[in-house]
Order: sequence, then structure tokens, then C-alpha cells
Amino acid sequence: MRCFLRAFSALALLLLIASKLGAQEHIVIDANSSGTPFPHFWEQMFGSGRAILSLRESYRSDLRAVKQITNFRYVRFHAILHDEVGVYNEDEHGNPVYNFAYVDQIYDGLLANGVRPVVEISFMPKKLAFNPDALHPFWYKPNVSPPKSIERWDDLITAFAHHLVERYGIEEISQWYFEVWNEPNIDFWGGIPRQRSYFELYDHTARDLKAVDPRLRVGGPATAAAQWIDAFLKHAADKNIPVDFVSTHGYADDTVENMFGTNEEIPMSKRVCRAIAKVRGQMKSAGKINMPLFWTEWNVSGMNKVRDTTYVGAALANTIRQCDGMVDMMSFWTFSDVFEEGGPGPQPFIGQFGLRAEFGINKPSYYAFALLHMLGDRRISNPSPNAIVTKDANGMLSIAVWNLAEPDSGPENPAHTRTIMLSIDGVTPIARATIQRVDNEHSNVLPIYAAMGKPKYPSPSQVDQMNRETSLQKPEVVHLDKGQLAIQLEPNALALIKISPK
Repeated sequence: MRCFLRAFSALALLLLIASKLGAQEHIVIDANSSGTPFPHFWEQMFGSGRAILSLRESYRSDLRAVKQITNFRYVRFHAILHDEVGVYNEDEHGNPVYNFAYVDQIYDGLLANGVRPVVEISFMPKKLAFNPDALHPFWYKPNVSPPKSIERWDDLITAFAHHLVERYGIEEISQWYFEVWNEPNIDFWGGIPRQRSYFELYDHTARDLKAVDPRLRVGGPATAAAQWIDAFLKHAADKNIPVDFVSTHGYADDTVENMFGTNEEIPMSKRVCRAIAKVRGQMKSAGKINMPLFWTEWNVSGMNKVRDTTYVGAALANTIRQCDGMVDMMSFWTFSDVFEEGGPGPQPFIGQFGLRAEFGINKPSYYAFALLHMLGDRRISNPSPNAIVTKDANGMLSIAVWNLAEPDSGPENPAHTRTIMLSIDGVTPIARATIQRVDNEHSNVLPIYAAMGKPKYPSPSQVDQMNRETSLQKPEVVHLDKGQLAIQLEPNALALIKISPK
């Protein structure tokens, strides 16, 4: 028996223990691999509520908080031309009157906080609208009509672009992106026929911007559910219309029929990256394989209010794993629950899109982004569907592991604890490692909020307490055992493991 125990490998013993803890997976990592470039495409851009909200301190506070954990570079929002921004009016003779005072305050605020805009050119000022009553059902009632005069639209866009260049300088503005409209393939656009009328709007807008300065970067079609890309690129090529980037949207809970035009069974956790692959294929067919692709809206499933839970971290990591190498920037919708598409939030944690709940409360998703920001800039290939392995210039390994449980998991598809066994080749067998987690017990505000009695309007001291008690744990220090490390993950847990090369 003693001989048998001595011969029993450490790996076999650890796997035996893991088998008692639940599902298991063994991942072998070569720390000496040079890896491939791993740009942090998932944290370069975020979406947010409409333009006017950016003047609020609550919005700017959330922006600063998310900037601190991700260092994101761009923000996108709707409705820079909404009447509440005051850009377009007409005098008593019907002549256009422009006012860019709020526009300046909006963009000044972004730049002061180290973020540039993706300028979504929307929606229609009522006095320029063909149909002033074409109001979208959002709470702030954007007008989705085409312009009553395409010549006046041209004049507005030209004046808008000239103003931006004069105020901020072409060197700055050439680093922005201009996206024409939002989701014109659904009820955000009232043109008839919908596609052809949007293409006309795009053509004029793109040419107007380029006429001001060819360095201005313009793209589209900013469609819902990854639609119209092939038709858009063909139209632009046929008409010689400028396109500097392709942008579109796709959410995990978009239907398969809308996203792909089929009745396939595609899990929600795979739909976004499948749609990105579809669009990349269409771009390749159009001869635009190297054109930037921006996924300017996406989020995980919204079932059962899971966007407020630890589910987001595992789903985010899984999306990063699948989409790597296919998209230039993905814009998580949104960084904040300062939002109001359905009106002011009645209380925190109602399943909104943001990383921070009303009143500036950090959700588990906020901390998940913070963990994944710590991944290295080179990715080491491995076949695991539950891990991303990276390294930095100093050889430090940063490994994200997770245990994704679909939000519709139930008695027929129960979620289980998973044990992941890491075997690291190319490091000291007893190398130092650290572990940080986002799971039910770590960086999860919901139990703390419940213990407070779920206050509808939490006080500043309560918000401070929630954020203080959920802040990322101090890294747990462990050491490899003969080059191996086992980590147990409850359903929807996300963990970041850092391993020193020596």
C-alpha cells in the first residue's frame, strides 16, 4: 500500500479529489509559448444612455469609475441631435438656426475624463422631420423620421462637422468615429422603404462629413441583429460611398431567426460571436476583410434579471474567448444604469444593462470587467471552453477560468460546481500564484443589498457600504504543487489566476 501511495502521482490524486467536488477539467499550459497578440477589444468602447445624460454628475461618476477599471477609450450614445440637446431650430421665417452649446458641454465632459465619442448621428430634430409625430416609444421620445429636406440635413451635418473641427481641431476629431443613425432596420428609422431610405441618409451624411475633411471616419449601418451588412457594402461599392468601418449590433438574446435567418438551435452563449463570424464572412466576400468591425452594441442574455448577477462575468469571459481575432472593438451596452430608455429607474437591480446600478452601486459585472482587464497582452492557445490563458512582457501568466451556467438552467439542465486542474509547464514547480474571484461570495452586491432590506432609494452611506464590502478581494496567495493547481468554481464563478514565471 505504501508503494502504491508513493507511486500515485500528484495529478491523479488531485483529480481524484476534484471528482468528489463536481465536474472537472484538466488544462495544460505551456508558459514558454510566445503566444499571439491579444488586444483588449472588449473594453475599448462602452455604450451608454442618450447624449443629454452625460451632463449629469451621476453619469460622469459612473464613467470615471468604469474608466478606472478598464481604461476604455470610446463611448457611444444615442440622440446627439435630439431636441433636448437644442442643436436645430428654425426662425420665424423657417430658416435653420443651429446651437451647439450643449454639444460642446457633452463632448468637453467626455474629453475631460479621457474618453472620446463614437458620434452616433441621431435622431431627427422635430422641425427638420418629415413627420414630427414619428416618435419612438422610448421614454424620451426620439423622432425617427427621415428629414423633410435632404438639403437641410446636408447643411446641418456640414455645420455640425465644421463646428467640431473648429472647436477641437482636426487632429483630435480625426480620432473620433461617426456612425450614421441607430438600428435603421427596425423601429428606430421611419423611412420608406426602410433600407433604401437609410442608404440615402447614409450616402448624404458620409459625403457631407468627408467634404468637411476626408480624415473624418464614418461608418454604419449600425443595424440590429447583424443585418444588412452585405447589402450595405454592395451599395457603398456600387455608388462609391465612403465607408471607413462597419458597425452593427447583436445581443445574446437576439433570436436565431433575426440574427441568422434560420431555425437552428444555437445557445445564447454562442450567438454573438457566431454573428460576428457571419459579418466577417460578408466583409470578406465584399473585399473588406481588413476594414475595422465595431460591434457597437452587445450584452449577455437578459433572462431572469441575470445582468445584475455573477452570470455576466462568466458570459463575458466566454464571449471574449470566442470572439478574439474577429472584431476590432465590442461595445458593452451599457457602462451605467443611468439610462432611462424606459424612464427613470424605480430602484436598483431591475435587470438593467449597466455595470453600475442606480446610485453608483457596483454590480458583479463591474468587478468582472476589472478582473479581465488584468489579462495579459498575448494569448496562449488552449482548447478549453472555460479558460483564457495570457502572458505579459515579463512572462507573468494571467489565466481567466469560469463556470458558465446558462440562465435557463433548471431541473433538466442543472448547474454544477466545476473543478479546473491547471498543469503549468515551463515555470518553477512551486511557483507563486494568486487568485481573485467574482462569485456568489466575492464581489457580489445582491446578498448585501438584500440584508439591507432592499432599500428602494439607498442612502449614500448604504451605497458606500455596498461598494466597500464588494470590492475585489485581496489576492489569495498560493503555490503550485509540482506545477499544478486545482481551483473549484461554483456556477457562474469567474476567477483570475496570476502565476509568476519563477
